[in-house]
Amino acid sequence: MSGDTSAPGKRSGHGPSPELRASHADRDRVVDVLRIAAGDGLLTAEELDERLEAALSARTLGELAPLTADLPAAQVKDVVRIEQVHSGAIRRTGRWVVPRRLELAVTFCEVELDFTEAVIMHDSLRIDLAMTGKTLTLVTRPGVVVDTDGLQLVHSRVKYRQDQVESRTPVVLRVELAGQKAFGRVVVRPSRRTFGQWLLRRPASTALDV
Repeated sequence: MSGDTSAPGKRSGHGPSPELRASHADRDRVVDVLRIAAGDGLLTAEELDERLEAALSARTLGELAPLTADLPAAQVKDVVRIEQVHSGAIRRTGRWVVPRRLELAVTFCEVELDFTEAVIMHDSLRIDLAMTGKTLTLVTRPGVVVDTDGLQLVHSRVKYRQDQVESRTPVVLRVELAGQKAFGRVVVRPSRRTFGQWLLRRPASTALDV
């Protein structure tokens, strides 16, 4: 079963008032809808730039609504189930649409879920895990947090590394891990920085002398 999720500001029935203040998450969801629409050829590069600027500066839901009013709602699946045994790696990278729930039933298969460019249309994702062997890797971005408290570990361990920027950013998506991970590891880490980003983040005291 799948459901439709409209961008913030679109009112169906008794929706939120357009005068309500827009949050960072509201703006981010509209930005995702606009980028998907541009990728599908529904917006020109100029239209995309104009709407992105308006979305990022919007203060209320009413200001966000017109930006996506003429675009189709993004399709968000309620449940996605993946079953694999002794096969190649399972990867979700790039601009994949995050479902509301993900069921992973895999045996000795690497799994990577990269949220760096993922399309996030709601504020939570539950991952029901039944995984044996290999490594489950979750690549986060600022605003994406992972809760591993509900996960049962059998001869397995969790390695959670959070960037300082991530810890100060408002939460956009909360990922809840539940179920069982037997053998292997669960790795939660931020995306790797480019060399240029690494240089910009270096403390001034360690900068190269000229």
